[in-house]
Amino acid sequence: MKKSLELFWRSGIKGITMDDISRELGISKKTLYQYVENKSGLIGQLFQQHVDQEKDCLCRIQLQSADAIHELLKVSHHIIEKLRAMSPTAVFDMKKYYPEIWKQVESMKHKLVYSAMRANLERGIREGVYRPGINPDIVAKFCVVRSSLMADEGLFPANEYGLGQLYREYIDYHIRGIASPKGIQALEKYLAAEKLVTE
Repeated sequence: MKKSLELFWRSGIKGITMDDISRELGISKKTLYQYVENKSGLIGQLFQQHVDQEKDCLCRIQLQSADAIHELLKVSHHIIEKLRAMSPTAVFDMKKYYPEIWKQVESMKHKLVYSAMRANLERGIREGVYRPGINPDIVAKFCVVRSSLMADEGLFPANEYGLGQLYREYIDYHIRGIASPKGIQALEKYLAAEKLVTE
């Protein structure tokens, strides 16, 4: 099923047929229909699995991070890689041709972003890398709203703004807005280390 999702990310959703999917998976269409009722059912199932995998990935990143800022930077790298692999057509197709599934995916994404950001904010306050006076509930909700704005074609047309670029700017803006002086030092240290790796 992972190959099906990759096919949708690369090529969009509307133009991909069940024949294309069965060919990509190396199975007959008849076999494919034993697992899913139709293309809409397949899409819903794939995106549910995708959200579950993202939850697992965020948990792993949290456990492997030195502090809350390091965690956010690692999450941002993960998301940027995902965004680079995604065709803007896939998002457009989901919104236009599968609006009910899009609403479900957005709802799941909002819950995931909220819980991950709230946990990160609480961690950062405990560690002293975020300012102590910030309200994790409110700031996490701001993050949910901002993540939706990045997919707004009217505000950020895909031909002018890459999703990776938008996300990178958002994370830098976000961290600098909530970080304590200790957090800013940590951020600069991580960014300097990244620069060394990429040069």
